[in-house]
Amino acid sequence: MAASPGPAGVAGAGAVYGSGPSGFALDSGLEIKTRSVEQTLLPLVSQITTLINHKDKTKKSDKTLQAIQRVGQAVNLAVGRFVKVGEAIANENWDLKEEINIACIEAKQAGETIAALTDITNLNHVESDGQITIFTDKTGVIKAARLLLSSVTKVLLLADRVVIKQIITSRNKVLATMERLEKVTSFQEFVQIFSQFGNEMVEFAHLSGDRQNDLKDEKKKAKMAAARAVLEKCTMMLLTASKTCLRHPNCESAHKNKEGVFVRMKVALDKVIEIVTDCKSNGETDISSISIFTGIKEFKMNIEALRENLYFQSKENLSMTLEVILERTEDFTDSAYTSHEHRERILELSTQARMELQQLVSVWIQAQSKKTKSITEELELSILKISHSLNELKKELHSTATQLAADLLKYHADHVVLKALKLTGVEGNLEALAVYACKLSEQKEQLVETCRLLRHVSGTEPLEITCIHAEETFQVTGRQIISAAETLTLHPSSKIAKENLDVFCEAWESQISDMSTLLREINDVFEGRRGEKYGYLSLPKPMKNNANLKSLKPDKPDSEEQAKIAKLGLKLGLLTSDADCEIEKWEDQENEIVQYGRNMSSMAYSLYLFTRGEGPLKTSQDLIHQLEVFAAEGLKLTSSVQAFSKQLKDDDKLMLLLEINKLIPLCHQLQTITKSSLQNKVFLKVDKCITKTRSMMALLVQLLSLCYKLLKKLQMENNRWVSVTNKDTMDGKT
Repeated sequence: MAASPGPAGVAGAGAVYGSGPSGFALDSGLEIKTRSVEQTLLPLVSQITTLINHKDKTKKSDKTLQAIQRVGQAVNLAVGRFVKVGEAIANENWDLKEEINIACIEAKQAGETIAALTDITNLNHVESDGQITIFTDKTGVIKAARLLLSSVTKVLLLADRVVIKQIITSRNKVLATMERLEKVTSFQEFVQIFSQFGNEMVEFAHLSGDRQNDLKDEKKKAKMAAARAVLEKCTMMLLTASKTCLRHPNCESAHKNKEGVFVRMKVALDKVIEIVTDCKSNGETDISSISIFTGIKEFKMNIEALRENLYFQSKENLSMTLEVILERTEDFTDSAYTSHEHRERILELSTQARMELQQLVSVWIQAQSKKTKSITEELELSILKISHSLNELKKELHSTATQLAADLLKYHADHVVLKALKLTGVEGNLEALAVYACKLSEQKEQLVETCRLLRHVSGTEPLEITCIHAEETFQVTGRQIISAAETLTLHPSSKIAKENLDVFCEAWESQISDMSTLLREINDVFEGRRGEKYGYLSLPKPMKNNANLKSLKPDKPDSEEQAKIAKLGLKLGLLTSDADCEIEKWEDQENEIVQYGRNMSSMAYSLYLFTRGEGPLKTSQDLIHQLEVFAAEGLKLTSSVQAFSKQLKDDDKLMLLLEINKLIPLCHQLQTITKSSLQNKVFLKVDKCITKTRSMMALLVQLLSLCYKLLKKLQMENNRWVSVTNKDTMDGKT
């Protein structure tokens, strides 16, 4: 996002997410239907291949004939299931119904044809030895198989259009609700709209997360991950920034802070749609945007092609390509953070590369006019020399960027400036704010420039995109921290302004942590320790800390398990926001119900951070201990609510006790799960715990809302009774 995003992740959150567009229930609708199409297709392909690859002239026994017949029947049955899925999709999408139905009819006919042609009762041609030759009409089977695969492909493409339409519709719903949130003026109205917005964001995260998992292009997958990470983190920022604006409506910095969140979320939503619809942004293929490492890789391929073809390209193009690469090295040599030694070495290697290219061109011209053995050897030597020079340049650039990044991360590891900004805000010290805001801006520029240099040496397109995402995040978050700090400084006693600053500071710290991981990834790729595929530095990043848990020795989770944990975590994070909104309504913040509710919400938020590899919980053992405390806190809450229910009338009391009776078993179940032993099944245990915690948080939100309403009702009745009593007393005196 929340996404988020979840960077699902941004990712979806399971069965409670509600219904999607066009009437699809997310867990029983289009997602499962399209997945069923794919699962049905795989055995189809295998079985059809078995039939088509069968040798025509081979004489087979009755046992083999029966096996072939079973394959034909299995194909027909699989086609039947496939057609049902296709028809279900068609019935829910009237604009594509005719096209899908036609493709389904073709598939059904092809399946029936294959079944008929492999039916041994229809094969009457018997050889002299009493055996039957398969097939009498193999051409017919091949023709039917081609028709089947063609129709299956049509349905899949049409189903893909439905998925894209669903994601676009979901995005439009989110945008419409965001517009309402931007214009809201009362806190009560904001709580209602934000609750709707949270559900819509979870739905969008679910759909975009599934789409991200389906993408085959690693570059697109990385872009989607980055956009979803923005959405997930911004969902939390939007909550606190909006609440701050409502609390301080005349504060310019608060409005500036909120507007920044809305703008970034809209850009991220557009980016997801751009990827889903495969629309390229302007200038995406511009040569100036190519990183140095990518440019060097392409240049080396071009000069090595001269071994096979001397007329492969013009000398001018080769010279221009090298000049573009060397111009990009100015990002390093012009940087104020590059050391003198690194700068001199980069300039020296750049000059050497130009000279080596001149030598190569000279030999190249000679080789075109006379093809002697000595010229060929000289050309080979020139190619090797310039390749070596460029490899040395790559090493120097990599060393410069990674050393700068490592030093910077180490220097800012303790977040001194962020702590100082929080302190000056609480003190209301505007002069100190100006000083530390300036320091944060300097730090931001250092990090932004370092990300730009890391992008040049990242080595893969997905890592390049992650560097760009980090650069943008530091740029935007830095400005927003300053505006949030300014708001707190102007209103030093404001709890919501303090909470808002904390949220933005946490986002900054999280990005610093991500940058550290990014640096390790870049080093791994450069040193050849890892291939092209790796985990993206965005949502979902579940269970990162479990690798250190030696005592439990968990199995390595597959991608489906990771996505499931991330989905549960995102929903948990949004539920904590809902709970906080309910708690804000209470006038008496010292009320026991409020205190226990706040404690549970705080612990649930820590669990949510854990699913993203962040926060105070570092291992699964930390998580289990937190869950034990969470369950105990839930039982304390039920005791307080039960005590409160004694003040209510019978009907209200019954309604409240029914809700309590739902929460108590969940608390006991969570305690049982935390104490159970699931050797080598850590992810299964975590999955169960977080699922149970999510259910408890959903009930907590309902309980807080119900208790607040019943408390207000009780107070009104008490006030009315006091008013009537006073009136009777006055009448008596009269």
